[in-house]
Amino acid sequence: MNILLVEDDPVIADAICVYLGNAIMQVTHASTLSEAKHYVTTCAFDICLLDIALPDGSGLELIKVVKKKNLALPIVLLTAKDAIEDKVKALNDGADDYITKPFDFEELMARINSVYRRFTHQQNSYLQHGELKYDAKSKLATIGNKRLALSASELKLLVAFLSNPNRILDESQLKDCLYGINEDVSSNALNVHLFNLRKKVGKNIIVTERGLGFRLASLEESK
Repeated sequence: MNILLVEDDPVIADAICVYLGNAIMQVTHASTLSEAKHYVTTCAFDICLLDIALPDGSGLELIKVVKKKNLALPIVLLTAKDAIEDKVKALNDGADDYITKPFDFEELMARINSVYRRFTHQQNSYLQHGELKYDAKSKLATIGNKRLALSASELKLLVAFLSNPNRILDESQLKDCLYGINEDVSSNALNVHLFNLRKKVGKNIIVTERGLGFRLASLEESK
């Protein structure tokens, strides 16, 4: 399971990352609202663990972004606020569940699994661009009737493009999607994954915008 953790307390964040990592989950950590907004608009996650009180704004603002863009991302709030009105507001704003700090890690895991099961049971939509499709539930990518054998990195890139069909994604955004904001990765590593993805889906599907980045071709261009 690929999880976005939005938490500004480094002690709590490190503890959650270690615990979920030991449970064989991939965790991407954002410590600010701006980082979180960047991640949800460029990458695909199975679930988001979201603190309300962030240094540059309220975590509830991220829920608005997710809902406005119609992103398939269930959200569990992590917060020290335990007043009934806070819980009601958060759930009414679109959160899928709510856990109050301090919490037991076993309870956190149970809530993650519960929300994810409920969400995937309800979620039967998929990303599509012409004959290129990605089923979020089965994690299956196809083009026409052909199943695409993609690596984890290639799949992340594909989902990023399918989630942003009308945007140019620059090298920095694609690196962030693959490796995280704070990772220093060479351009060669990204170029290898892009080259392999374009070879598998067709070079006319992903277009190079010189000096700017890459984008998903329009349906007319990809014919």
